[in-house]
Amino acid sequence: MRSMIRRWFAGMLLAAFFCAAPCVVFAQQAAGPQEKSVKPGINDRWRNPDIKPLVESLETESREIYHEREALARLVDPKPGMAVADIGAGSGFMTELFAKMVGVSGLVYAVDINQKMLEHIARRASQDGLKNIQTVLDNDTSTELPANSVDLIFLCDTYHHFEYPKAILASMYKALRPGGQVVLVEFHLLQGKSPSWMFEHVRAGQEVFTKEFVDAGFEFVTVHESPFFQENYILRFRKAEARR
Repeated sequence: MRSMIRRWFAGMLLAAFFCAAPCVVFAQQAAGPQEKSVKPGINDRWRNPDIKPLVESLETESREIYHEREALARLVDPKPGMAVADIGAGSGFMTELFAKMVGVSGLVYAVDINQKMLEHIARRASQDGLKNIQTVLDNDTSTELPANSVDLIFLCDTYHHFEYPKAILASMYKALRPGGQVVLVEFHLLQGKSPSWMFEHVRAGQEVFTKEFVDAGFEFVTVHESPFFQENYILRFRKAEARR
């Protein structure tokens, strides 16, 4: 009798093993290989806790985006009451403009990988009496924004800094509410026109970046044409109704 019980128990353990083994394999296959960095080390400089030189490089009148920030804000066009995410907010000069545009009923998330930059944004917002700015420390694979929390995402000379673009695009898709939009500002890569350092720094051009967004489930909406912007192009995407 005891030998029968032992054989039954051993059989049950063996069956449990073979049942569980395919499940483990399936879980590993579902997870898929980890995404590889497309540009290792590109953000090392932007993690520097000494942010003074970083702020100076961002807020210089020779930089098209900073010089024409008011025109850019009008193109982005956040509406009163909207929740906006400024991802890669840097020093926060666009964050503040958006905060004024969405008003007291709206909210702007300043998202960045540098905690000192976020403290700088919070300090300046407090000095300027802007109470509708919330800082968020993100990382290389996630925006750290809550699901369905924003109506509009703004990326200004930031997307080419994403080491893991597929992961970040998925995180943005999740954070956007149905019908939410993304405004992408990036450098033109034009042979004979763009400086050589830009080709070394920016991993791809408009066509490639557009495809990456579409592949991630975003619908292309439009190119914003403006005489104010020569170095940068501005694209708008919308979160598709169903993930592709």
